[in-house]
Amino acid sequence: MEKPSIRPTAETRPFWDGCRGGKLRYQTCADCGAVQRIPRSVCTHCHGLRLDWNESAGLGTVLSHTTVHRAPTPAFKTETPYVIALVDLDEGFRLMVNTRGGANPPLAIGQRVRIGFEPRGDDLLPIAEQEMP
Repeated sequence: MEKPSIRPTAETRPFWDGCRGGKLRYQTCADCGAVQRIPRSVCTHCHGLRLDWNESAGLGTVLSHTTVHRAPTPAFKTETPYVIALVDLDEGFRLMVNTRGGANPPLAIGQRVRIGFEPRGDDLLPIAEQEMP
């Protein structure tokens, strides 16, 4: 069974296009400077319409993580166990991503990570990797 494909919306297409090019993008409001945690067509802070896409350095801190032992669908069964992490990026937005290396080595809350990319079909998905010292 094949894993689900990426299905961008009008708001998320610049994010996924960036990923395809190996770049992590995020939105900021040109009116108030707020960072959007989720891409939208309107600023969630001031309701401004002038939103810019910026490139992230891809560095952040693990806020939380969980190890998945039971695959949600048969497409993910061969990958269990795997770790999903919430990562607060230095620029002020948050991602939920899988981690490279499955459950080994273990992650720790507060650990620094770097966002890399992993292929899925014709796309690249962001994935957390342990930051190099």
